[in-house]
Amino acid sequence: MVEIFWSDLAVNDLKSIHSFIQVDSKFYADRQIQKIIKRVDQLVNFPDSGRIVPEFSISQIRELIEGNYRIVYFVDLNSAYILRVHHSALLLRFIKE
Repeated sequence: MVEIFWSDLAVNDLKSIHSFIQVDSKFYADRQIQKIIKRVDQLVNFPDSGRIVPEFSISQIRELIEGNYRIVYFVDLNSAYILRVHHSALLLRFIKE
């Protein structure tokens, strides 16, 4: 089992996703965030379950897919660090613009 940590960028990503979807429906915004969090929860028992991020080809940088979102994380022996929650149609970035 590993412990999950969320980066500030990833938390801000969740807030942005929620705000964007909430314009049309708070119900679906809440639901999408719940789906993303549930997907991340699988890492507690299966930290290597995501695929290696193709842009980096580094075995410790992986991603889970939930709908249109890429959940990018770094995994080590005892932890998984959620780096970004990113819409798949956008260019993957690790800095805030």
